[in-house]
Amino acid sequence: MVVVNYFHYFRFPVTFILLSDYLANNIMTSKPTIPKGTRDFSTAEMLKREYIFENIKQVFRLYSFQPIETPAMENLSTLLGKYGEEGDKLLFRILNSGDFLSSLNDDDLLKREYGKLSSRICEKGLRYDLTVPFARYVVQHRDEIVFPFKRYQMQPVWRADRPQKGRYREFFQCDVDVIGSDSLLNEYELIKIIDEIFKKLGISTVIKINNRKVLAGIAEYIGEADRIIDITVAIDKIDKIGIGSVNSELSSKGLPDKAISGLQPFLELNGSTSEKLAKLGKLLSESETGMKGITELGTLFGYIENTSLKCDVELDLTLARGLNYYTGAIIEVKSKDVPIGSICGGGRYDNLTGVFGMEGVSGVGISFGADRIYDVMNQLNLFDDLKGSATEVLIANFGEIETDYALKILDQLHGLNIKSELYPDPAKLKKQFSYADAKKIPFIIIAGEDEILKNSVTIKTMSTGEQKNLPLDEFSTFFLSDTPKSPNGNI
Repeated sequence: MVVVNYFHYFRFPVTFILLSDYLANNIMTSKPTIPKGTRDFSTAEMLKREYIFENIKQVFRLYSFQPIETPAMENLSTLLGKYGEEGDKLLFRILNSGDFLSSLNDDDLLKREYGKLSSRICEKGLRYDLTVPFARYVVQHRDEIVFPFKRYQMQPVWRADRPQKGRYREFFQCDVDVIGSDSLLNEYELIKIIDEIFKKLGISTVIKINNRKVLAGIAEYIGEADRIIDITVAIDKIDKIGIGSVNSELSSKGLPDKAISGLQPFLELNGSTSEKLAKLGKLLSESETGMKGITELGTLFGYIENTSLKCDVELDLTLARGLNYYTGAIIEVKSKDVPIGSICGGGRYDNLTGVFGMEGVSGVGISFGADRIYDVMNQLNLFDDLKGSATEVLIANFGEIETDYALKILDQLHGLNIKSELYPDPAKLKKQFSYADAKKIPFIIIAGEDEILKNSVTIKTMSTGEQKNLPLDEFSTFFLSDTPKSPNGNI
């Protein structure tokens, strides 16, 4: 096998393999694999995932949000600089088509200026999230959009992260955003959406809320206003590494001991929401930005206190959300029963469209992590009541003579919106029954010579083995009235 390692000069883990040699030496001797951090999903798993997607989508539509989609890849100029330095490192870059090294010479490679080299051989990348592409979409389609624009989007995203439990390189996000409105009623509506979705899915959650203006005010208070990004990136890790490690990280980034000491009262703030806001008001009274954030938090929690929510809601001043584009309220949701990190998060971004030439348009949104939600529901056995098969009725195949009669039955079942199939081959009944059993199909319709003569069908209930013969023009009543319904409304 010939391997051409063009990136000997780089620190990129990329090699190019001569395809003919690879096929000759590997295709017959090794099992196919998928990249680390990605997953295949079986039929049973997809039924569970679709259950999640359908419930999320129902709530999005209930609150009058409309769907859009954007391409899997975006121009790197769209993506870079929107997620902070750490986020930029996690972007999957796509090599330019053709001879992408033609514009480079040996001197370019030897200089090892990786950022410049990457920008010359990669012009596109896989999207990191759905929010930045959404901002690009809004600017590009501004003349077609009615503002405020309420959109939802459910698509995969990619991050070159280290794969681990609950963290994948390819995963689905389910986003809902309002853009073109400054009203805090939008944040309140998102809290209601979060509560409704997790109530439908049966997950007990806690919603943590903070405000980036408050964090900016804290940075001013400790005399490090220009270090807000370093501070928020470190604080955002407090749940994972603890206050001591956060302080060490801030110190390693050059924050003076006095500033780190001044930060501690905020990190250790406790009490009820009103007590926390009162204490913050005293500490940040000299910060206009901080006081504005406190006012916004007070308004939002005022809305929340006047409604009924199943989930818990708390003000968490250690919540920072690492993405740079957040400017106001920030939101994070965690499962109370499974330690897996956030399963939903988002916040207010005042001018994300401004980087694309459309100034002064504020938006707010949240993103549901479908893959983590799936993992939580699996661990809590919340899928137990779902049907195990996409097929609800199997029609046994007795051969060519009986096929026309079987197809007539199949048409009737489909007309009743009952998921059904005709076994494709006239195999032995034992094999057909085994097929139904393996796929967890609850009912089999037997329509052989005797049934055709009587113009009837025999319905076999797989769970009990009971069989019932009914006239052809009456058998639908068995599925419409006599049979218990499944959680998704079907038989």
